[in-house]
Amino acid sequence: MAAPRKLASFRLPPLPTIGEVIKLYNLRAEKQLSQNFLLDMKLTDKIVRQAGNLKEAHVCEVGPGPGGLTRSILNAGAADLLVVEKDTRFMPGLKLLSEAAPGKVRIVHGDILNYRMDRGFPSSIIKEWEDVPPDLHIIGNLPFSVSTPLIIKWLENISNRTGPFTYGRTRLTLTFQKEVAERLTASARSRQRSRLSIMAQYLCTVKSCFTIPGRAFIPKPEVDVGVVHFTPLARPQIEQPFKVVEKVVRNVFQFRRKHCRKGIEMLFPAAQRLELAEVMMREADVDPTVRPMELSIPQFRTLSDAYARLCTSDPALLTYDFREELRLKHLGRKMGKPPGTLGDTVDPHTQKPL
Repeated sequence: MAAPRKLASFRLPPLPTIGEVIKLYNLRAEKQLSQNFLLDMKLTDKIVRQAGNLKEAHVCEVGPGPGGLTRSILNAGAADLLVVEKDTRFMPGLKLLSEAAPGKVRIVHGDILNYRMDRGFPSSIIKEWEDVPPDLHIIGNLPFSVSTPLIIKWLENISNRTGPFTYGRTRLTLTFQKEVAERLTASARSRQRSRLSIMAQYLCTVKSCFTIPGRAFIPKPEVDVGVVHFTPLARPQIEQPFKVVEKVVRNVFQFRRKHCRKGIEMLFPAAQRLELAEVMMREADVDPTVRPMELSIPQFRTLSDAYARLCTSDPALLTYDFREELRLKHLGRKMGKPPGTLGDTVDPHTQKPL
């Protein structure tokens, strides 16, 4: 019986340092794009290790910039690295890396928020959702301005099994502002517990890896940075459509310092507000005086299930948005309309206009 073939290890040939690449191509981190360069290869190697074993893996790197994290991913043994970069200034440095690692790096000039990652990798790597995760990883040192909308987009993709998750339970290793990282991983009763905590944790195992001090970046941001690893769950903790869960969670945390009753009431039009909120909380067996950050994911599950049943009985509830009602009321006042003629509503407790 032949001995198993040992994979040859790959190391990049000698290249200019990231600092030298930045000088060579006159690169500057753009403040308006919230860009911060991480030059310390020990730290980029440490980020990559959080992703797990990358030998012969497929990887998508988000926003590679000058390529520091890119080098660590290649040195970790990735066989296929797709980098998606929006800023044209970084293209020459990335092409330099591509030439140093023939056949391993594919460069896409585009916005990750719009890029069709479901077309980026071969169908041969697809795994069944309940199976082990595919040999595909998403890694990125994200600009602060894009990190939250991007993770929300990917969480919806996880719920729908679309985008990067058409291949299965693709794992993510990403950087965030420390405060956002704390929200993503916050447990019930934590001061950092938020809408982001529930949306991430009902769909994924979310692990806080380590914190990078702001001084490690150029230019130095005003905050430290947290590295977070996500593994989608084989079965979500709440089995309702993403938009149903997101609406319930968003409304509850809209009034995070008040009792959860307040946010739940605002899911419903004024005429039905008290009655339907009472029904929803009773069916969910949730104490109306609990604060939003005290609610567990199982409690959000029963709330989402109860809300979904009410929406099945009255589909118009799903599209109701109290903010639109407030907008119409404000518009009516600007037009000089008397209360009650253009979307005016009253507070169910005080009977005063909202």
